[in-house]
Amino acid sequence: MVKVLMLDPEKCTSCRTCELACSFKHDREFRPSASRVNVVQFESEGISVPLMCLQCDTAACVKVCPTGALQRNEVTGALEMDDDKCIRCKMCIQACPFGNATYDSVKNRILRCDLCDGDPQCAKFCPGGAITYTDATSGTLAKKRAYAAKFKEVLQEVTK
Repeated sequence: MVKVLMLDPEKCTSCRTCELACSFKHDREFRPSASRVNVVQFESEGISVPLMCLQCDTAACVKVCPTGALQRNEVTGALEMDDDKCIRCKMCIQACPFGNATYDSVKNRILRCDLCDGDPQCAKFCPGGAITYTDATSGTLAKKRAYAAKFKEVLQEVTK
């Protein structure tokens, strides 16, 4: 069964362990700016939200990629970037309605969650259980879509 990353902001303590685990998994260094997950703090609401690629079924980033560098991994379901095909045009970053793709200027590459080949380190090391990797049942997918809609609404408010 396909699995999905689930986010529970109420459990996030803003420890940022997820960012460290992600950057270490991919680059063998603790560099949060190279993480594919970013913790966003909303201080006035007293909430922190770990954000990463939502692996959209109909992904805008895939549609705009002129080289086909973004492809879905049939085993994990993750949208993965082929750095050899990527021309760094950054259209995928612009197209993501959630802002969950970024550019790493240090290593000249696009950063987006690839689910760590089916073993997401952010979920594995999250001490509060704010990030979990669970079976993609209709209930979890509905919850994920609801969270995504909330985040999209909040992000649109912030960017106005």
